[in-house]
Amino acid sequence: MTYQNIFFDLDHTIWDFEANAKDSIHEVFHQTNLRERGIEDFDLFFDHYSVHNTRLWDLYTKGRIKQDVLKWKRMYLAMLDFKIADEALAREMDKQFLTILPTKSKVFPHTFEILDYLLEKNYRLHLITNGFDAIQAGKLKSSNLENYFEEVVTSEASGSLKPKPEIFQYALQAAKAEKTSSIMIGDNQDADIAGANNVGIDTVWVNHIEAQQIVPSKYTITSLDELRTIL
Repeated sequence: MTYQNIFFDLDHTIWDFEANAKDSIHEVFHQTNLRERGIEDFDLFFDHYSVHNTRLWDLYTKGRIKQDVLKWKRMYLAMLDFKIADEALAREMDKQFLTILPTKSKVFPHTFEILDYLLEKNYRLHLITNGFDAIQAGKLKSSNLENYFEEVVTSEASGSLKPKPEIFQYALQAAKAEKTSSIMIGDNQDADIAGANNVGIDTVWVNHIEAQQIVPSKYTITSLDELRTIL
């Protein structure tokens, strides 16, 4: 298969969401004096936040909760685990978090090398992300990634969410790409891999954390550098 258009996911695939989120929440943790409220262990608080964030994002991508609920409730539920029920504080924390997060710049190893390699081989690169417009744009700018991608398709702009077919169809149309000569690269087996599979786009599952593969993909890699063997 000769590919022409490569669609990347952003968070957890090339932009290290976990590391950047932890740095951002660490700042919020101190700015809001959570230790004075009885939460002494930041790492433990972040672990609780991560569990709730993952679960709420799953509900959001399935259309079961609204964007606003996702954004404040992940903080609220994390604090509730430490017996703090303060919705106003949770909303303020998430506001601070979403201001700080796009300023972070950590990416996965080999990100720039592989993007340069793909451009040198004349592939057209695009993004399909379930993130929010302004926040994703900030991440790309802070990480010096913004000039690599021709089309940045967000759930906000497309009016749909991965794994729904509409967002992939929107992306193909925006990029003027054919699905038979396109490939989707992402970490999320449901949103990225199953979603692209269902519309007939070949897939590369980026398994950074060496999880169990449940959804079939055309290719599976554990490091972005392995894309050289595929593309």
